[in-house]
Amino acid sequence: MEEFPVEAVRGRFPALSLTDQGRRRIYLDNPAGTQVPQAVADAVSHCMLSTNANLGGFFETTVAAQQVVDGAHAAMADFLNASSVEEIVIGANMTTLTYHMSRTLGRTMKPGDEIIVTRMDHEGNVSPWLQLAEDLGLVVRFLPFDERSWQVEEAALKALLSDKTRLVALNYASNLTGSINRVKALTSIARQAGALVYVDAVQFAPHGLIDVQALGCDFLICSAYKFFGPHMGILWGRRDVIDGLKPYKCRCSSNGLPERFELGTPQIELMAGLTAAIDYFADLGASAGEGGSRRQRIAKAFEVSIAYENALARQLIEGLSDIEGLIIRGITDPERLAERVPTVSFTVEGIAPETIVRQMNAENIFLWSGHNYAWEIVHQLGIPAEQGVVRIGIAQYNTAAEIEETLESVHRVIAMLRQQRS
Repeated sequence: MEEFPVEAVRGRFPALSLTDQGRRRIYLDNPAGTQVPQAVADAVSHCMLSTNANLGGFFETTVAAQQVVDGAHAAMADFLNASSVEEIVIGANMTTLTYHMSRTLGRTMKPGDEIIVTRMDHEGNVSPWLQLAEDLGLVVRFLPFDERSWQVEEAALKALLSDKTRLVALNYASNLTGSINRVKALTSIARQAGALVYVDAVQFAPHGLIDVQALGCDFLICSAYKFFGPHMGILWGRRDVIDGLKPYKCRCSSNGLPERFELGTPQIELMAGLTAAIDYFADLGASAGEGGSRRQRIAKAFEVSIAYENALARQLIEGLSDIEGLIIRGITDPERLAERVPTVSFTVEGIAPETIVRQMNAENIFLWSGHNYAWEIVHQLGIPAEQGVVRIGIAQYNTAAEIEETLESVHRVIAMLRQQRS
């Protein structure tokens, strides 16, 4: 395995060199949004300054703008291994796209039909389906995760499926526990029962290679700003499924794919940044020795980054496990690191998560507290929703030295807060 070129990677991200009153920044808020390479910012700027026009005309800037849009769809097709660019829908964000698709799919459902949602998902893949069910008189069944494995188990899904199940909404990886679900196996079970499968891959996409064709699902959605790109969402839909759907749209707008799902004027400059983000992965793969297609270079990038991130996750988990009264809410077994992304959440007995996070933020260590929209998870675990957890999220530009400094801060802050209580 090649050594991960973390210093070269860090050199691509200008935000990593910023300081505040001379103090360094440690970015561990990555599950909520990563920093971006210089190339992403440059692509957005170039598009706005050089190819700024709406689509559909015959002059230079509109032709160039169309090339940007086409390039973004092609880049995401490579990133997800879609069979066609027509399967790639780009929009405002994951939640907006999911609401849009839920209403579109609702046109194919009738009262009494059933939808399964998990207690492991982000609210963006729960509320749209709950509200659709309320509107249409559908039945919602909740699929819990196993608190020993921290994953959704196949047997639990089988127990909920019926001949009335029309859709299963599940996530690839949790934004709170970090656990990765066995999506391919779960999808196979759901589709054998005749249900569509809608996968939220927002938290998985920065940390693992996605192959929609191998997964067998019908829809998969992710967010570019979680994998070093601009603020936008991307939905993949299986061609034979989406081609038969009639979305809510303007009467005179295109009926082609994917245009019929992309409402209004696209965020063309952000699409330029999206392509640059995908090319960042391809460049990383090339630097690791892969000279093949963009998809092959992306795959190589994940091969080297996963090994690197897992080592940092192991360091973080081992360091947190030394603290008495601290409970990691997720997989801690070092033999199961491949079954989680490097997002680690914890609670400390008797101390509110926000109190810890405020102290660490004051030390310029950026991380989050709260439920982080993992609303069903905190309720299943009995964690007060108004408190939630402390969440530390690693990205490939973080370093072992940053993790060590963060662990020292966690130890120090918890000891200080306990002393204040006593």
